[in-house]
Amino acid sequence: MARARALRGAKGREVGVRSTGDGTAFGGPYPMRGALARNAATPPGGGSGDTSGQLPEGAGERVGYRGPTACAATGITYRQLDYWARTGLVEPSIRPAYGSGTQRLYSFRDVVVLKIVKRLLDTGVSLQNIRTAVQHLRSSGPAELTRMTLMSDGATVYECTSPDEVVDLLQGGQGIFGIAVGVVWRDVEGALSQLHSERVDTGETLVGHNPGDELARRRNRAG
Repeated sequence: MARARALRGAKGREVGVRSTGDGTAFGGPYPMRGALARNAATPPGGGSGDTSGQLPEGAGERVGYRGPTACAATGITYRQLDYWARTGLVEPSIRPAYGSGTQRLYSFRDVVVLKIVKRLLDTGVSLQNIRTAVQHLRSSGPAELTRMTLMSDGATVYECTSPDEVVDLLQGGQGIFGIAVGVVWRDVEGALSQLHSERVDTGETLVGHNPGDELARRRNRAG
């Protein structure tokens, strides 16, 4: 049976979290158990091989989101967004700010990472450990992200990519709280579909653009 692996920093350190002591840690107000844990580790599309629920590859190349939109979709403040960009925690992958008169433009994946970072901060994870988690999320492919569940026992962060790994951690007392990245993706997609986006090539403002539509358009062109 495959086992979940602990995420480690550049020097081989495990990514740690600090428990809040009130039963909330790592993105949820309650522990994940049984069927809930299995559902959290199931990728969008039910794990049946349907790729319609995957993070839209290349969507950020065509459509991006300005800072205020990213804030509205993730629940962070503009001050947080600006600080994270300036310190390199989460930088916009489409367009950075080049001074006065330019605005940052974030990709869909950037916004997903922003929301995960907020959850980690809300539960007391240190910025150092969050940086390592962000690097791991950035280096993972779209299909990997939709299958990924980040689990924690209050001291270590583990990456789970299957229901068996989640259950194994729970039974061993190592995985108590978790963030299903695919669920965060769906939340962000729903929020962004009600907000403004911007075409990267023309600067045109779009209203009600669904990030998942990009994948469908690519399929239609390929067919």
